[in-house]
Amino acid sequence: MDQLLAMRAFLRVVEAGSFTRAADSLDMPNATMSKLVKELEAHLGVRLLQRTTRRLTVTSEGEDYYAKATRILRDLEVVDSSFNVARRNPSGKLRIDVGGSTARDVLIPMLPDFIDRYPDIHMELGVSDRAVDMISDNVDCVIRGGPLDSSSLIARNIGQATMITCATPGYLKRYGIPAYPDELKNGHRLISYISTQDGRAVPFRFERNNQKTEIKVEHQFGVNESNAHLAASVAGLGIVQTFSYAARSALEDGALLEILKEWRPSPYPFHVVYPQNRFVTHRLRVFIDWLVECFPAGVGRGLEKV
Repeated sequence: MDQLLAMRAFLRVVEAGSFTRAADSLDMPNATMSKLVKELEAHLGVRLLQRTTRRLTVTSEGEDYYAKATRILRDLEVVDSSFNVARRNPSGKLRIDVGGSTARDVLIPMLPDFIDRYPDIHMELGVSDRAVDMISDNVDCVIRGGPLDSSSLIARNIGQATMITCATPGYLKRYGIPAYPDELKNGHRLISYISTQDGRAVPFRFERNNQKTEIKVEHQFGVNESNAHLAASVAGLGIVQTFSYAARSALEDGALLEILKEWRPSPYPFHVVYPQNRFVTHRLRVFIDWLVECFPAGVGRGLEKV
């Protein structure tokens, strides 16, 4: 039995919650994954997992072994990394998840610079606004905006974005240009962004002279993906509140006009997030450092035109 491989297999099964997802994340046949865990249990003389047709449960011995094996593998990776970093460039596969408009308008336009710096890193980019389980989905890190709600994650601030409120000239000609946020309650059509985490419409937020207000009204149209959210406004369906970088092209060519400029909400923070119990590889570390360096410029590019 390859004990290190068996330990890694067991840890991934616990993190993924199933043999199938664990096997997929390690590019390993399901049968091989199951065999490794069984051999590890036989070697230790204890049952680590309780398996049924519907459920996989970690035993108390399995929980204890998981905690100790995690520390051992993390220490081993630190030792290996201390030698590897000194003699070679970062390499290997990096899996990243990012929201739709952030990928399109900020991250992807900057990636040629990262790839030029680190040609041996192979990147897989997941693009969606849905919440990601970084353990079971085997994602190294995610880039997300807004408040963070999980203590099991490590987050590093990488910048902030400006939120604006806008609509098409045709819409504003038909319904009028609101001068105050409360006027949005009077006959205006709002396009809500629907959170993928709780399924609720994100309220329109406004701030002026430290006075904050939220507008929660029945929306005419709601959508849970950032690119489609903006596209709905460009199509004339109503008023949208979105990132200035996402709306930049539409603002520049006149397809959208910003309204309520004096009531822009507070800047929206962005973070790169990764699990706290996962060793930060050299390739992930250089990616995070690169994000901290370049992301603010990518978000802010051209905002003087807004």
